[in-house]
Amino acid sequence: MSTQTSTQTDTDLGRGIAPTAPRRGGGLGQGRSAAGFLAPFVILYLLFVIGPTIYGLLLSFTNASLVKPGLNGFAGFGNYGEALGSGDFWSSLWHTLWFTILTTPPLVILGFVLALLANRLGRGRWFFRLAFFAPYVLPSAVVALIWLWLYTPALGLLDTALAKVGMTPPSWLGDAAWAMPSLAITTVWWTLGFNFVLYLAGLQEIPRDLYEAAAMDGAGPWQQIRSITIPMLGRTTTLVAVLQVIASLKVFDQMYLMTQGGPNFATRSILQLVYDEGFTNFRVGYAAAVSMLFFIVVLAVSAVWFTLVRRQEKVV
Repeated sequence: MSTQTSTQTDTDLGRGIAPTAPRRGGGLGQGRSAAGFLAPFVILYLLFVIGPTIYGLLLSFTNASLVKPGLNGFAGFGNYGEALGSGDFWSSLWHTLWFTILTTPPLVILGFVLALLANRLGRGRWFFRLAFFAPYVLPSAVVALIWLWLYTPALGLLDTALAKVGMTPPSWLGDAAWAMPSLAITTVWWTLGFNFVLYLAGLQEIPRDLYEAAAMDGAGPWQQIRSITIPMLGRTTTLVAVLQVIASLKVFDQMYLMTQGGPNFATRSILQLVYDEGFTNFRVGYAAAVSMLFFIVVLAVSAVWFTLVRRQEKVV
């Protein structure tokens, strides 16, 4: 190779052709191009995510109020101490956690089961994909109106159906014991399609050769699911579970629109507490402190997710 290069150089010099110098700075030019493409996102991210977060953190250490201009004095950790000692904060946090417990398992399990059934269909898979995903694109206000009609006492579809079979329907949204499960049912119907699509995409990535080899070895459908499908969807399940936990922790719309946190604050989430303190009681500084405490909870869940992903990558 070196002999050919030397010969080619000598030939070019003999013809009066100057040797071409190797290009430099190509990596620097590509880096500038990449930075140019990323600049709009970085600017918007700093303006609408990092900036408000820093401002909210500073606001949480003040006695800021909507009825008075300015930050109205430095409060230190007083707002945080008040929140941690408040029964409203802990009850709202528990309601949020309880809602997460009620919604996450069925959304993960049903998403997997329905995707598994739809993936086995030879034809019409698009119809089930559309049918299960359609509720997910509905606005929260539309979902609330649909299920408020379904839960309407004596006139709603659920009460009418239960009355026809001789059962006494409960007060779905008026009873503290039934309000949170009713909101969980609404949320499962509304958001199931997202997990369904993720699982369906994961199932389509599993090689068919594995199932054919397992069938030749005498493995039945249940053995194939247990030994092939579930292990191969390990990362998908981790992603679905953590995304669902974070989404459930951030619940606000359906609770506020359907129950306004009632009955007797039995369905008030932590985000609704932030809303009530900030826009009803006008205590913006205290509301910022509550939101920062909630941010720590969500951050802890995210840290657990990264830990699980890294462990799976090491195992694989």
